[in-house]
Amino acid sequence: MFSVKSHPAVPATSKWLWLLLGLALVLFISAVIALLAMYDQAEREEQRATLLSDALWLEQNLRFNFMRDEETLAQMSVPQVAGAALFEAKVKILLANKTGLRQVAVLDDQGRVRQSHPQPVEVYAADGAESLPPEETLRLARLLGRATYSAAYRAVDDDWQFEMYVPMFSEGRFVGTAMGVYSLRSMLASSVPWWLAERYRISVIDHAGNTLVARSKVAVADEAAAYQIPFEPPGRGLSLQAVPYRTPTPLAGRLLMSALVFLALLVIWSLWALRRHVKQRLSAEEALRNEYVFRKAMEDSLLTGMRARDISGRITYVNPAFCRMVGWPAEELVGRAPPMPYWPDEYFEETRQMHDRILAGEGPEDGFELKFKRRNGELFDVFIHEAPLIDPRGQHAGWMGSLIDITERKRAEELARQQQERLQSTARLVTMGEMASSLAHELNQPLAAIASYNAGCANMIESGNPNMTELGEALRKSAEQAQRAGRIIRRIYEFVRRAGPRSEPCDLGAIVEEVLSLAEADARRQGVRIAQNVAPALPPILGDRVLIAQALLNLVRNAIDATRGLQEERRQIDVQVEVSGGNLTFVIHDRGCGIVDDVASRLFEPFYTTKREGMGMGLNICRSVVEAHRGRLWYEPNPGGGSIFHAQFPISST
Repeated sequence: MFSVKSHPAVPATSKWLWLLLGLALVLFISAVIALLAMYDQAEREEQRATLLSDALWLEQNLRFNFMRDEETLAQMSVPQVAGAALFEAKVKILLANKTGLRQVAVLDDQGRVRQSHPQPVEVYAADGAESLPPEETLRLARLLGRATYSAAYRAVDDDWQFEMYVPMFSEGRFVGTAMGVYSLRSMLASSVPWWLAERYRISVIDHAGNTLVARSKVAVADEAAAYQIPFEPPGRGLSLQAVPYRTPTPLAGRLLMSALVFLALLVIWSLWALRRHVKQRLSAEEALRNEYVFRKAMEDSLLTGMRARDISGRITYVNPAFCRMVGWPAEELVGRAPPMPYWPDEYFEETRQMHDRILAGEGPEDGFELKFKRRNGELFDVFIHEAPLIDPRGQHAGWMGSLIDITERKRAEELARQQQERLQSTARLVTMGEMASSLAHELNQPLAAIASYNAGCANMIESGNPNMTELGEALRKSAEQAQRAGRIIRRIYEFVRRAGPRSEPCDLGAIVEEVLSLAEADARRQGVRIAQNVAPALPPILGDRVLIAQALLNLVRNAIDATRGLQEERRQIDVQVEVSGGNLTFVIHDRGCGIVDDVASRLFEPFYTTKREGMGMGLNICRSVVEAHRGRLWYEPNPGGGSIFHAQFPISST
């Protein structure tokens, strides 16, 4: 068990950095908003200043026109009949100034109209309008001795107009009044220049705020920015009003504002994306850190040694298990190039060759065994499996090897092998013990024959007249029986003698002949017939002939035992050797009682037997011997009753 210490996802310094970054962003956005507000305020103030300047200019221009008209009208005189043409000429010149003046009339000292142009005076007054001339305004002009103005009133053409009364004096004596009728619409049309009309809606309003006349174009006006100044003269509660049109922001200003807004949005988006990316990265780093701690703890708990090397064979990583295995610390191994300190001197060339094969990519795919040396000089066996290391770009970057100390396993295997040999030797002795009576009977026949031949020879010699031909024949037969007995003893000796396993080419046909000769006596004693079908000149197999003979003899004896006590026609065993593909198969058929399914599933288990005096190791040893020779042993029921065993061995390629 191990624990992984958790780390904060976001360090305290990172939190302060995010706060500072957020504060900077707020300040930046505030600065942008303030800049835009200041820009808008400055623009509004500039527009306001321009509006005031233009309105004052217009007011001064109208005042100048009125003053000029006053001076001209003051120079008028009450015309006589002879002076009518001169009056009209002066009036035409005055009307040509386009100050909004639409009619001029001259009144005598009694207020009667003496001359006007154009005619008549009342044509412009609307129904119900104040009758001309107004007595009060006329009297006021005479008393003040300067120009006075009447109130504005509606004209017949839906226009608004007012009069200017200018008193005339001759040698200090009041002689009459010059009256000028002004049209407000004409005055605005002629006195307001086009460039001013493009900027503002110019109108004349009364004291109640009603618009009398206006000069404007079809556009949206900003009523909140309107500016009014008193319209004096003529006064009487009239005012001039200038309302600026809502003009679009200049292209440069719009571009600047759009750029600032875009940059602010871009900064916000970038900060949001950066924060999300940083959070994901911190989360990934936290997961990687936890994964690293987990894997480190897992690697530290492994008993398998791990060693990484680059393309040149230099060590780049070793885990603690490897360090414990060889006795050198990681600091002394990482970065080291061949030869390695754990290579034993007596196996140096073998280790170096395998090292070069690995680097060349020719190492065994299923792993290999080597001997290594500990720091104290002790040799030990390791099983190594090398796999290529691939970097993130998909390039081969080196080799990762996993090493297992198999010293104890090899010792156990060697002990098991020795025990297996002893068990096999014991089994052969047991087999010979079980066959002792049959073999004794087999040996008794040649020995009895030898004794009989020797007695006959002795009798012929004692008779004094021996027949040399018969004597020689008897001696020859005696020698044959001795050789027969010797062959039986030699086979028994070779079968039971204890020797290390050997691997050599073997003739399976000859082995079968020897096995059947050993089992023949037991078969005759129990009345079992053995039929064999072994082809001559079989290809050799590679193995230990004694072990193979032991396995086959066990199978033959089991078949003999399976037919014991049956009718005579069923006491028969068929032995044959088949060649199939690259294998030789020893097949033995018996016609015994067969094997039930429950027993068949456990036939090859150690210490399992159905015999009262059996050890339960016979078939287990047979399978071990056959599989040790890279072969296969299996059972199948005989369709005619009984069992069939197959022992298959690969044909030697040498």
